[in-house]
Amino acid sequence: MGKAFSSHSSSLPLFGIAGWSNSGKTTLIEKLATHFSGEGLRVATIKHTHHKFDIDAPGSDTARHRAAGAAETAIVSGSRVAFIEEIDSAGEPSLEAVAARLRPADVILVEGFKSANIPKIEVRRAAVAPEKLLAPNDPMVLGIAADYEVDAHGKPVFDLDDIDNIAALIVRTLGPFSHVRQRA
Repeated sequence: MGKAFSSHSSSLPLFGIAGWSNSGKTTLIEKLATHFSGEGLRVATIKHTHHKFDIDAPGSDTARHRAAGAAETAIVSGSRVAFIEEIDSAGEPSLEAVAARLRPADVILVEGFKSANIPKIEVRRAAVAPEKLLAPNDPMVLGIAADYEVDAHGKPVFDLDDIDNIAALIVRTLGPFSHVRQRA
């Protein structure tokens, strides 16, 4: 049985969590990652930011390596590995290019990338309600998770805390997943 949703351009199991700043995207991804990993799935995440960021402390060994001209730097310990790549002249890589570098995962939850051609849930909170809805103009928005009543233009609306039903939409879209633990 194939994936229920195949209109997006990638065979990677990408599912977006999109919305405006402070809408609750990170919190929803945390809850979904906990849910899916608890079901025995391997979950990966990708976060987009419009801000410059640095994961090295100034003066750290890896920051010094990069300052010396290393195009890529890896830092490895017994519990974690991180790769840092300088891309100033190359420009921002595509979502698919970033996802392809990840180890295989059952689900890749993507935060941000509002205009990416991937299936997604739009996240809405009353506190940022004046921001323009994405759902009416983006056929890839399959539903809305909100903490207030929303005109979803015919798409399903979930409470922000309804993780089981949001996860079920993701499974219908990307699944089925053969090794999900069966509930008793």
